[in-house]
Amino acid sequence: MILKDIWMDVKAVQERDPAARNAWEVLLLYQGVHALIWHRFAHWFYKRRMFFMARLISQIARFWTLIEIHPGAELGHGILIDHGCGVVIGETTVVGDNCTIYQGVTLGGVGLNKGKRHPTLGNNVTVGAGAKILGAFEVGDNCTIAANAVLLKPLENDTTAVGIPARPVKVGGVPVPKKQMAAVATIEQYEQMEEKVRNLEQQVGRLERELEKARGKREEQKEFGKSEPKKKEL
Repeated sequence: MILKDIWMDVKAVQERDPAARNAWEVLLLYQGVHALIWHRFAHWFYKRRMFFMARLISQIARFWTLIEIHPGAELGHGILIDHGCGVVIGETTVVGDNCTIYQGVTLGGVGLNKGKRHPTLGNNVTVGAGAKILGAFEVGDNCTIAANAVLLKPLENDTTAVGIPARPVKVGGVPVPKKQMAAVATIEQYEQMEEKVRNLEQQVGRLERELEKARGKREEQKEFGKSEPKKKEL
């Protein structure tokens, strides 16, 4: 079974990497394939609760390939890790069949709780260079996450997501209307809104102080008017 998985990974590189010339070159010289081979063996030990051996193999693979795949991660068939340097795949991650992962990708978790805390990728998912997918949610089949995007929410099938935080721009190849896109505010927009709120609070505070001063002057004028002696009528 492991040998079959390795062969499918080699064929995936040949099919999807234009620079790949033949199966022997891919098998012997591609660090993405090497990382997957190491992981297949590490995962075998992990499933049999031999955690130390599984972790040892994964750390050796990390040293030689610069790709860190936790032995507990479940990876499908025909995966392409292209270039691969800096890829990190967490313990409870699930990656479907025929996925493509470029360099610098993180499939990570949020929080310190045990249990499922990493993403689940469907089949035929492409994750661009430097993209981060953080959290225990599902990414549907045939999705594309753009380079350097930070995905924090689930995606439906056939969705393309870009930005920080990532938002859908295409669903089924059809662009998402701008009105729907506008409903999702970016970090920069949140910061601008916070700044506007702070400015409004400062203006309100200044107006309240001026109003208090005006009231104080009015009270002083009333008191002064009462204390002034009335002039005698001639």
